[in-house]
Amino acid sequence: MAKKTIADINVKGKKVFMRVDFNVPLDDAANITSDKRIVAAMPSIKKVLEDGGALILASHLGRPEGKPDPKASMKPVAQRLSELLGKEVIFANDCVGPEVSAKAQILKPGDVLLLENVRFHKEEEIKDKKTKDDPALRKAKDDFAKEMAELADVYVNDAFGTAHRDNASMYTVPAMMKGKPRVIGFLVEKELKFLGDTVANPVRPFVAILGGAKVSDKIGVIANLIQKVNRILIGGAMAYTFYKANGKSVGNSLCEDDFVAQAKELQEKAKTGKCELLLPVDDVAAKEFKAGAEHKVVAGGIDAGWQGMDIGPATRKLFAEKLADAKTIVWNGPMGVFEMPPFNEGTKAVAQAVADATGKGAKSVIGGGDSASALKKMGLDKKVTHISTGGGASLEFLEGKKFVCLEILDEK
Repeated sequence: MAKKTIADINVKGKKVFMRVDFNVPLDDAANITSDKRIVAAMPSIKKVLEDGGALILASHLGRPEGKPDPKASMKPVAQRLSELLGKEVIFANDCVGPEVSAKAQILKPGDVLLLENVRFHKEEEIKDKKTKDDPALRKAKDDFAKEMAELADVYVNDAFGTAHRDNASMYTVPAMMKGKPRVIGFLVEKELKFLGDTVANPVRPFVAILGGAKVSDKIGVIANLIQKVNRILIGGAMAYTFYKANGKSVGNSLCEDDFVAQAKELQEKAKTGKCELLLPVDDVAAKEFKAGAEHKVVAGGIDAGWQGMDIGPATRKLFAEKLADAKTIVWNGPMGVFEMPPFNEGTKAVAQAVADATGKGAKSVIGGGDSASALKKMGLDKKVTHISTGGGASLEFLEGKKFVCLEILDEK
């Protein structure tokens, strides 16, 4: 996707509507516990301000279910943004309405206006496919988006975390700004470069590591990657659906019976596509789902009354060997219940193997979410090439899905 960025346009004297991803974690006292997402947007924000533009920033935070919720207010973000920029950030108590229009109208070059949570309005999350059969829903979404579209002369999408959504601020606003510059920010450019180039032009061997609880979340990803990678290493609870497909016992482990046939098909597809698809050769099984529960290493299946919690020591060794010569690595999803010792050892071993391969020159791209949390916990987050800011978005990207909200933006 060769999209224009803010570096390709002139914003001097213009008002720029920038959709960012400031969906930051807050504690019970509404303090930001990690400002990583705000910091990630700073290069784009600073570029607009340095080039003489005025900024209107829009984001969602949490899941307020389409109505105002003080616990999901953007106010703490405005405060942190003011500190990072060393200047006052103007705050609007809504994202549409007369107050917003008035504040946007008087913005001067260098000013920053942060709008209140766009998800305080249910219209933000109305899915486009629903509006096809419901003119009233279409009008509600359009009216809401039109108010935001009329605030600015330029649209910038720098919110990769929601790039797979057709939300009003992500898709309908830029659709309504046709004829005005509509570009991506530096964060989205970086994500597309790493994820896009990695999958499209990998240096081989190319290894994908897929874990997590549900195989249903990753069926499309596996099907797409089988055609592109040399090896796929599968861990986490999703492996047990594959076990069942191969006639192995899974005990009380999480298993998606509806996807057993597809798991079998994927293994056949891998064989014919000359992709090595590796399942665990042993597991750590426990009597209960809790930290420090009675556990044992098992091979060949999991007994009744026991549940798989992590990949076993032989699998850790095997996976590390399969990563040792990798030149390109994509990782999405932990190998076990990584939040609970001792069932975090598999994820730790894979994280270390990825970091080691990166140290030897491999390009490693981590798909956000739990994999990113595990790397950070181990202090290895700086020892990989790129950690995506969008868990769900990176997963859909690896699945080969199109992002409509990016497709409508201006081409280079």
